[in-house]
Amino acid sequence: MYDADDIVDLKNRKRRRKRLMRFLTILLIAGIGTGLYFTRDKWYNKLRGIGEQYRTIVNSGKLAEGNFPIEVSSGSDYQFELTDRKMIVMSDTYTYFYDTDGALLRRRQHTYTNTVLRAAGGRALLYENGGNELCVEDEDQIIYTKTLPKNLILFARISEEGYTAVVTTSDKYSCEIIVYDKRGKVIYERKCIEKVSDLSFIERSKGCVLSYISAENGQLVTNVQEIDFSENGEHWTSPGLNTLGLDVFGYGKGAFVLGTDACGYVDDNGQISSYYSYDGKLAAGASEGGNSAVIVNDDDRRKYVMAIFKGGNTEARIIELDKPSIDVAIYEDLVYVMCQGQINAYDFNGGLRSVAEVSDSYTGFLRSDDHIFLKGYNKIDRIDYES
Repeated sequence: MYDADDIVDLKNRKRRRKRLMRFLTILLIAGIGTGLYFTRDKWYNKLRGIGEQYRTIVNSGKLAEGNFPIEVSSGSDYQFELTDRKMIVMSDTYTYFYDTDGALLRRRQHTYTNTVLRAAGGRALLYENGGNELCVEDEDQIIYTKTLPKNLILFARISEEGYTAVVTTSDKYSCEIIVYDKRGKVIYERKCIEKVSDLSFIERSKGCVLSYISAENGQLVTNVQEIDFSENGEHWTSPGLNTLGLDVFGYGKGAFVLGTDACGYVDDNGQISSYYSYDGKLAAGASEGGNSAVIVNDDDRRKYVMAIFKGGNTEARIIELDKPSIDVAIYEDLVYVMCQGQINAYDFNGGLRSVAEVSDSYTGFLRSDDHIFLKGYNKIDRIDYES
């Protein structure tokens, strides 16, 4: 038999055990939570999208009628851009402005040879590759033209805000950069020791990132620099990425470099934050707002993949494709890939969101609003596309 003191002592021991178990449980939960927080980079991306099951939309792929197809007389040599719900098509002699329903807004003749078309912010930039003339225009008027008296144009870029950057040859330097505002006034000039290979506007055209090719340890690499048009010098210069850079895409937290045999990100401190080496031949690449995608074909092994990147600090997510890929685009947080006979849209978790069958005669496409515009040999078609 227990006396009263024993019963009180027993109850006190039970209370202490309960408090101890509660304390140990709290410590265990806190430890698990801390562990999950510090290892989140390893598991978070795998869980994203769970519970968000999307229906894969099957688009008809039916070609639009009415003003489509748009016939282009210059055959496969035409160039095609989309900007601000306008289509801009350039043949060997004319520049055409259409709305997205295919209605012709304006036709204007040009006299350039080896002409290159770029478009942004509703404007078209035309320049002579290896010449000394350029023109900025819209469907209403020619906004300004420039003739460079001494140097030849290597390439030019136009921003959404209407700023134009021109990279030219130079007598005493590797190249020179001239930046015009939207009215054609020079706001920045730079003489470069290195040969600039590409340029991309950032910070609403307050600056740019540029890429150039150099040699390190006997290998060609691509470096990236960030420049502010109101300052001298550069903010940073990145280490060399082990690839011959084709295009550079700037965004708020750094830049994406698309190269011939690899691609990678540079962060906003100029450090390499991600790198991916292709296992095959590059077919195309795209980048928008820090999200990027590359498509790679290996015909010998019949291996076709798309690598997608959700921002600059992530490793490549690989999507295996059934057929050789032709073109890729990014639009509103989805990546669109054209393979032989189809166009598929994926989210950046790798989920298939929509599909459409198209003729395998098309050589590329552009995405805008509810439509996909298909580039054929001498025509442009349109299909409705729901994602």
